[in-house]
Amino acid sequence: MWLSATEALARLGSKPQSLYANVSRGRIRAKPDPADSRRSLYREDDVDRVAARSRGRRSVAATASEAISWGEPVLTSSISTVARGHLIYRGVDVATLAATATLEDIAALLWDGSVSTPASFEPVANPSVGAALAALAGRAAVDPPSAGRGAAALRIEAAEVHARIGESLVGGGDGQLHERLAQSFGRPDAADALRRALVVLADHELNASTFAARVAVSTGASLAAGALAGLATLGGPRHGNAAPAVLALAEDIGSGHDALEALRDWLGEGRAVPGFGHPLYPRGDVRCPILLAAFEIPPAFARLQQAGEIMLDEAPNIDFALAALTSAYGLPRHAPATIFALARSVGWLAHGIEQATSGQLIRPRARYVGPPLQTAP
Repeated sequence: MWLSATEALARLGSKPQSLYANVSRGRIRAKPDPADSRRSLYREDDVDRVAARSRGRRSVAATASEAISWGEPVLTSSISTVARGHLIYRGVDVATLAATATLEDIAALLWDGSVSTPASFEPVANPSVGAALAALAGRAAVDPPSAGRGAAALRIEAAEVHARIGESLVGGGDGQLHERLAQSFGRPDAADALRRALVVLADHELNASTFAARVAVSTGASLAAGALAGLATLGGPRHGNAAPAVLALAEDIGSGHDALEALRDWLGEGRAVPGFGHPLYPRGDVRCPILLAAFEIPPAFARLQQAGEIMLDEAPNIDFALAALTSAYGLPRHAPATIFALARSVGWLAHGIEQATSGQLIRPRARYVGPPLQTAP
């Protein structure tokens, strides 16, 4: 069954912006109204589910199920958290760190101890995310298990793994990682903006790729295996590869004369709007303004930001900022994925060290909803 906007809003008891935001986030499916293409219809069961959640009518089973989808914390960690709208690395606000810290500084902080940068590996012919995946797979096949090893030894291994990731993503060379990254993009003037991006993206508590990395290491697998699981998970468009969709949206909507009308049409077609809102930041993703402050936002993105904030009642997020950074400096289209992978791998390794030293296996249960059980006598 499909509802009109009026019917959907009546059940939700919310403003139109909240309805648009739920459509944008994929929580409520929408389609054009066959009787009037200027209007949309909204999936009834999606609307009722969102309405019930907002009223707090959740069963114990539903609460447990939702714990793995922006729900209550399920693991203890001393590495990072999002609290009161701030991103915190080991007790320090990332806004403070972004002012001067480098990714190397953040690695020492998150790994809870500095280590020397390893000697250079063999040069990588074509640095890319694919090369990093291959490099990690090679190490995962031969590196020793993480189980039963101390934090000091694991930190040394983490530095080796991250050095290999860095060379696979940006190639060799001298200087700190943000400088090497800027050189690899052919835009040395972007170095400081890239430094900020690497700092704010280094960790984000128990996100999807970090959870995957921790699950792998919890079995006793090596840190490289955990980083490989993280990098594989990062590649999805709903996680670390969302910025290209924001670039496409800005090119399609932000360059027009009436971005608000164009975005209204976009939503009317039932398409999600990438680059806005974040469940952990009701007042806006704090990483976005930290990064946007480092460069002049391109006009198309400024128009898209204004239209999105009006239509969705949501602030832009880090995916928006990465896409704007890419446009502002004319970086290659793969730049956001490279930046994200280089930065977040520091966090995966920190969580790998923490998980390995805890000695705990991560093994949640599934709630069975299949055919009736037919057990043997």
